Amino acid sequence: MTSTPSSTVERAFKAALYAETDTALDTGASLLAADPAADDELARRGREFVATAWRRGWQPADVVRIVRRELDDTHVRLASALIRAQAPYDGPRGPRWTAQLAELPAAAAETAEATGTPPRTDRFSHATTVLELYRLLLRLPSLEPLDEPTRRPDSARGAGPASESRMLTRIRALLAKAEATGFPEEAEALSAKAQELMARHSIDEALLAARAPSPDAPGACRIGVEAPYEQAKAVLLDAVATANHCRAVWNEPLGFSTVVGFEADLEAVELLYTSLLVQATMAMTKAESAQRAGGRKRTRTFRQSFLAAYAHRIGTRLATAAETQVTDDLLPVLASREVAVTTHTDRMFPETTTTRLRGVNDEAGWTEGAQAADRAQVAPR
Repeated sequence: MTSTPSSTVERAFKAALYAETDTALDTGASLLAADPAADDELARRGREFVATAWRRGWQPADVVRIVRRELDDTHVRLASALIRAQAPYDGPRGPRWTAQLAELPAAAAETAEATGTPPRTDRFSHATTVLELYRLLLRLPSLEPLDEPTRRPDSARGAGPASESRMLTRIRALLAKAEATGFPEEAEALSAKAQELMARHSIDEALLAARAPSPDAPGACRIGVEAPYEQAKAVLLDAVATANHCRAVWNEPLGFSTVVGFEADLEAVELLYTSLLVQATMAMTKAESAQRAGGRKRTRTFRQSFLAAYAHRIGTRLATAAETQVTDDLLPVLASREVAVTTHTDRMFPETTTTRLRGVNDEAGWTEGAQAADRAQVAPR
């Protein structure tokens, strides 16, 4: 009896996707590696997994984020290729979705990456990568769907959401490298480059000041809140969201916060949060270098306390600044928008819980973080 491409894929999936063991993965990869005729069917099934993720409420940036966190760069490139391959079959999407597609990691020989054996690897290794990715996609939970409001015609001036989002991705990539390196000088240089990029595009002042309130209904977006020190980062994002008339709900297991608000406010939150994160990372690496020069070794507790104090103090500063911007004629408008945002948040998240920051017990870190927050540039809207 001759094996068909479909039956090969089915047998490989049955062996590998529903079991956690390496033996099961090897069995499935061996079946796929031995049957090149199954490559097209394997790629088609991958696009189906991506489409299923969309129906479960995921977006391109969400999938890339979870793949990067759980697997490695090879899987990220494959996921990006599958997302692009699926895009022609998707229905019309909003500008935020389009921007996410534009910022997907680039990969050489993308068609081969998504449909067959990629360059410079053997078939078994490629099949293993594919099955590891599909195993993750298969098990993605359902998320709250995001309703993306239509942008007004006059809101398309300037850089636009796509170019802003690509720029933010570059900045966050620099910050991730700064966080990962064990060399303070390199961390400071990477942070400085991120700050330079922020200044060059003027996003922490000019773009924030240029945003005008939108009369549209509230929408929502997801912003990555990555480890380490994710609790403190989530608190910082919550402070920024609150100051910009938005609500933030943190999903700790999946590494993001959903921010609910009007479109212009959502953009302001993402921009200001990124700016403050850049400034915090830069200040933290400098303070940490001074601590190490004095013989200190406990880096993690210092950083956790630093970022917690920074987030707390920034929240106080933003709340005070927001109060000074509210005039009597704005109160009715802000009140109605607050009701709309709260209603939308409660509809998306009928059940939420609160959490406390853990591991904040370093006095030097707290003091340095609070001082850094006092020095941080917080552009008024």
